[in-house]
Amino acid sequence: MARFDSEKIEQAVKMIIEAIGEDPNREGLIDTPKRVARMYEEVFQGLNQNPKDYFATIFGEEHEELVLVKNIPFYSMCEHHLVPFFGEAHVAYIPKDGKVTGLSKLARAVESVARRPQLQERITSTVANSIVETLSPHGVMVVVEAEHMCMTMRGIKKPGAITVTSAVRGCFENDPASRAEVLNLMIKK
Repeated sequence: MARFDSEKIEQAVKMIIEAIGEDPNREGLIDTPKRVARMYEEVFQGLNQNPKDYFATIFGEEHEELVLVKNIPFYSMCEHHLVPFFGEAHVAYIPKDGKVTGLSKLARAVESVARRPQLQERITSTVANSIVETLSPHGVMVVVEAEHMCMTMRGIKKPGAITVTSAVRGCFENDPASRAEVLNLMIKK
């Protein structure tokens, strides 16, 4: 992966400020290029992370029932407009052969995938596929609910509109009753 280039981002932000007709040397804007570069380094840190790495630690546990972590908050940046979208992810899996991971690892995987220029659909499927490929569970379901600033502050201008995506693997894909049960648990507050 290419190294993060703060200097190039600072130059680009200064050019954007000039291009919109502002003075980059104005008191309120003079340090904006540096601030944006620092922010981008933080919000895009997931580019150098592999969500599968969080599942390297596996515990042997005689548990082959549902594991669900819901309401995991996340922030990401739409790759089409480079404006934020944010919401909650719900991650469920049914362990197989006693292979479980730490609960925080599910949240960390969501975080690492979200912290890059991204699409909501890709967050959803990447988290699900990472769990399938590392834990080989009976089933996985990931549901992501998010508000996209590209729909709120520009374009159609519909604040409050929530986009819901899901990725369903294994037994949840093939068993409508199991799928309905986990979806019901995900949406209960």
